[in-house]
Amino acid sequence: MKHRHLVLFITAALTLPVLLSSPGCKPQNPTSAVEGDAASKVYVAPGKHDEFYNIVSGGFNGQVSVYGIPSGRLFRIIPVFSLNPESGWGFSEETKPMLNTSHGFVPWDDTHHIALSTTNGEHDGRWAFVNGNNTPRIARISLATFRTEEIIEIPNSSGNHSSPFLTENSEYAVAGTRFSYPLDDKESNPDVPISTYKQNFKGTVSFVGIDKETGHMNVAFQVLLPGVNFDLARCGRGPSHDWFFFSCYNTELASTLLEVNASQKDKDFVMAVNWKKCEEYVKAGKGKKSKVRYAHNVFDEKTHTGTSTIKDEVVVLDPNELKDIVYFVPCPKSPHGCDVDPSGEFICASGKLAAVIPVFSFSKMQKAIADKNFEGEFEGIPVLKYDAVLHGEVKKPGLGPLHTEFDGKGFAYTSFFVSSEIVKWDIEKLEVVDRVPTYYSIGHLSVPGGPTRKPHGKYVIAYNKITKDRYLPTGPELTQSAQLYDISGDKMKLLLDFPTTGEPHYAEAIPASLVAPKSVKIFKIEENNHPYVAKGEKEARVFREGNKVHVLMTSIRSHFTPDNIEGVKMGDEVYFHVTNLEQDWDVPHGFAVKGANNAEILIMPGETCTLKWVPDRTGVFPIYCTDFCSALHQEMQGYVRVSPRGSNVPLTYSTGNKAEPTGEAK
Repeated sequence: MKHRHLVLFITAALTLPVLLSSPGCKPQNPTSAVEGDAASKVYVAPGKHDEFYNIVSGGFNGQVSVYGIPSGRLFRIIPVFSLNPESGWGFSEETKPMLNTSHGFVPWDDTHHIALSTTNGEHDGRWAFVNGNNTPRIARISLATFRTEEIIEIPNSSGNHSSPFLTENSEYAVAGTRFSYPLDDKESNPDVPISTYKQNFKGTVSFVGIDKETGHMNVAFQVLLPGVNFDLARCGRGPSHDWFFFSCYNTELASTLLEVNASQKDKDFVMAVNWKKCEEYVKAGKGKKSKVRYAHNVFDEKTHTGTSTIKDEVVVLDPNELKDIVYFVPCPKSPHGCDVDPSGEFICASGKLAAVIPVFSFSKMQKAIADKNFEGEFEGIPVLKYDAVLHGEVKKPGLGPLHTEFDGKGFAYTSFFVSSEIVKWDIEKLEVVDRVPTYYSIGHLSVPGGPTRKPHGKYVIAYNKITKDRYLPTGPELTQSAQLYDISGDKMKLLLDFPTTGEPHYAEAIPASLVAPKSVKIFKIEENNHPYVAKGEKEARVFREGNKVHVLMTSIRSHFTPDNIEGVKMGDEVYFHVTNLEQDWDVPHGFAVKGANNAEILIMPGETCTLKWVPDRTGVFPIYCTDFCSALHQEMQGYVRVSPRGSNVPLTYSTGNKAEPTGEAK
């Protein structure tokens, strides 16, 4: 390490913890920051609706949360990568396949980034995408049902952090690996010494194709890259439509103590990928096929059932052979955020340890590429000259810049983790024009429409890491938090704190008018193609297949059909296939049986769900509805009798004491 670099690093290392703990970084009188009319600006009267949906990643809980803006009211937790007992996600037989991976059933993950689908660079209100960071996955959520419809595992990737970010027309979702590593080979990556990092460890970014009609995903191609770490990304738009930009760190190619060893160089990189050119090479057969296993899970709303398929091949492009698909842009220092302004001309990167925010010019980047204005190569990939592509630097913006969004009026808003503030700056003049404190240590921030070509520019929402002294204490762990600021005027104004579920990483906000009119109210019973559906009480029945007992049950206010079952024997596997016959909005029914170790299920109107139960003792076991559905909800119950193995008790079922014998086979 050069002496000057060592001094800079030690100074930063010593200074940041002090700044983090210094009361000078935190507002001394936070209540005074709220002006008198703030309450009226966030008050949504009874019977009125919020203006925006705020779709928020749940961080370590693996879910996605939906809040109303400006009220901050929590509307729904959407199960994605983690088991959810409220809805039975991952417990019902229909949803278990959705959590399958090449590593088997993985029922918990770590979500970070939300990406809402766009057409021509503007939100279209169709889907939300979110990453599984730990076991690399991307999920697609329908904004009509607010349910997860698809999950695809990302092969040749470890730590799916730089993901998912979409191209302008949602042609692709990109996924960059956080951890470079010896890439997968069928069952696992090769067994090599970690000390061979520089020889054997590689990075990849994946382009996951999205069908424009159905939203179905496929891993279209990957780009093989040096063993750096990828952090975040944004698509180009307008003139830069064909390009994608990624922040990357650890250009030192270190494998240990990265807090020191990956901070030695003054500059890391923003990586520019020409994805249109990549497409051309894939179509021309220039990619190489890599054998690697990954899971692709799809939930069908007609059969109300998920299926999991293991795939075994991806196409990989090598920029050492295809010289015009990837370029590096030097960027100070350990860049985190990488954001593109609505015009598509400016790319700003936030070096966590940098004293400036560099803003790059796409048109200058193109000229530098055309002129081959390179300062050299990194691992065989051209590195453009910093000064040749720089629009300018925002001087002394704050401490610890992380993320930037835009208001569509020529201003950018950057979050500063260390100095706990949002800083507003002029994109063209590169001048700071306003700053407000956050409580405390802000991570991501979100302007409704902020990552699109037409931001709505009314609010900015801060997603904070620390909330001490903001809420009633709840033991060692306090609630997570977000804060809402009005940005409609020249100065930002704090309006509201609201607690969040899980650690809120990134979020996007979308006008309610783009989503609410498309909301699904029921699943039509006549379109229910579940293999064990009972579309009316007359179709309810019970039958045996060997040691499997299938109960085709219906639920409607306020009883099950059948509600008495006898003849189940020890050693049987009982499958309750419950169809909710209701065709009325917001009337789900639940189902549970005593002793089940498989949670309970929640069935939407017109849907069929299956709970598997393996009795562990003989006797009579109650069943009941778990979701309050009517005045006689408490009476919505019944019994299942379990007899000893070898018993001659016949399999029968009944409702209203009209017992029906069943056959021993379907």
